[in-house]
Amino acid sequence: MFNKILIANRGEIALRVHRAAHEMGIKTVAVHSTADADAMHVRLADEAVCIGPPSATDSYLNIPNIIAAAEITHADAIHPGYGFLSENARFAEIVELHKLVWIGPKPEHIRIMGDKVEAKRTAAGLGLPLVPGSDGPITSIDEALKVADEIGYPVLVKAAAGGGGRGMKVVPDAASLETLIAQARSEAKSAFGDDTVYLEKYLGNPRHIEFQVFGDGNGHAVHMGERDCSLQRRHQKVLEEAPSPVISAAQRDEMGGIVANAMAKLGYRGAGTIEFLYEEGRFYFIEMNTRLQVEHPVTEMVTGLDLVREQIRVAAGEPLSVTQDQIEFRGHAIECRINAEDPRSFAPSPGKVTDYHAPGGLHVRVDSGLYTGYNVPPYYDSLVSKLIVYGSDREGCIRRLRRALEEYVIGGFKTTIPLHQALLEDPEFLSGDYTIKWLEEWLAKDTGQ
Repeated sequence: MFNKILIANRGEIALRVHRAAHEMGIKTVAVHSTADADAMHVRLADEAVCIGPPSATDSYLNIPNIIAAAEITHADAIHPGYGFLSENARFAEIVELHKLVWIGPKPEHIRIMGDKVEAKRTAAGLGLPLVPGSDGPITSIDEALKVADEIGYPVLVKAAAGGGGRGMKVVPDAASLETLIAQARSEAKSAFGDDTVYLEKYLGNPRHIEFQVFGDGNGHAVHMGERDCSLQRRHQKVLEEAPSPVISAAQRDEMGGIVANAMAKLGYRGAGTIEFLYEEGRFYFIEMNTRLQVEHPVTEMVTGLDLVREQIRVAAGEPLSVTQDQIEFRGHAIECRINAEDPRSFAPSPGKVTDYHAPGGLHVRVDSGLYTGYNVPPYYDSLVSKLIVYGSDREGCIRRLRRALEEYVIGGFKTTIPLHQALLEDPEFLSGDYTIKWLEEWLAKDTGQ
């Protein structure tokens, strides 16, 4: 087992990794920008190294500085968290070239799944159900028209290297196909440096359901159930729950078995998430995230498993701590992403924390680096806290979540706590009757737009 892990991230996920490591008797190294010198992950780590100015490009994305920090602190391994360099195959290779252990999937799997076109090809070969679409990148308008005609309008243009909704366009008819492909290419080139796009059938009103998988890198893999991530705004998740309100135990076993077998066949190592669109009882693979997800705590709550601990164990060459038949799914968990944003306009709202009180009580978990007096910097993602609540069933979980949100005090700037409180009073959410379009339609009605 490792003696010391460098955490190449910031905020609540850096704290999450630190806590798991310390519980395993492993020392931690925090890296930070000058803007994060007073951050909680820096305060709690055994050692801390400043790796650059506030800009993420010059700090959390600065590979030479991160490697140098690992070398001068004599770290054994690097955990990338999520975001930043967590799905950068080249970074993973560089880590391994410097005789450090990469706490994540094999670089070749990161590279395959990071290319949406190659990911689809690989998924098809592994037996995962796909959304109908082009076999590869679209290279001409004539080809695009032919594919779109075969699968039927509306179609979706997607960036091969994309994410977060960028480089993605819904095409209603043939007349607008050329213009929207050009727009998607331009967005993709600007955001990712790659204008490769492909076409998929546009599903009208699906849910977004993902399966947590874990592999040991040696042909063994398990699934840890599904998460429903359908509550999204501009392709960004707002609230997640496990299990999904619409998936039966039989469906979970069937699709979970398919994804676990696929990962075993691939020889996948570590944590991964297989994401699907779900409509009319059918699953359609859309992508795989080769890292820990922001919403991993809801899986931990319903399985009792520590996913970060499992990541560290597998990276150290140990076998998976559980077999599939040992994983039990109990109760219900919901995570609210609390952002430093105006709850109506969603404008960023960084600032100084003037008052802070986290909720507590049985089965209430807060993953956050906030404390009174802390200045939330304006340079990074607006996520400042995750409130995760567990109940023996969904109804009880929602009641406990209402109570926890009432207790949660974050003073000094606006947060999305009021948004979550309003969601928990909506009859359609309470019944579980929502899709990936529901939240934006709900917000439009609420604001009168």
